[in-house]
Amino acid sequence: MNYKVTHYPTRQRFEIELENMTAYAEYRLTDNSLDIIHTFVPPALEGRGIASALTETAYDYARANHLKPEGTCSYATVWLKRHPEYLQ
Repeated sequence: MNYKVTHYPTRQRFEIELENMTAYAEYRLTDNSLDIIHTFVPPALEGRGIASALTETAYDYARANHLKPEGTCSYATVWLKRHPEYLQ
């Protein structure tokens, strides 16, 4: 499913608003990387691929800005292992 992901650079977050709830991926920028430090999906929205959509959008942004994708968040770490093409 396609979700509308909104980037809030000043808050260092990517968000999806759905059914009056907010899911998000928070990140930290370093010299040359974008590190997802936390993902959150409300329990009522789990299992719909929302965390994956947030993570992919964040790492697409990293690629477009020549930043290395990193994952402090356990979900982001697993996502990167499943999508090694983002590490190249």
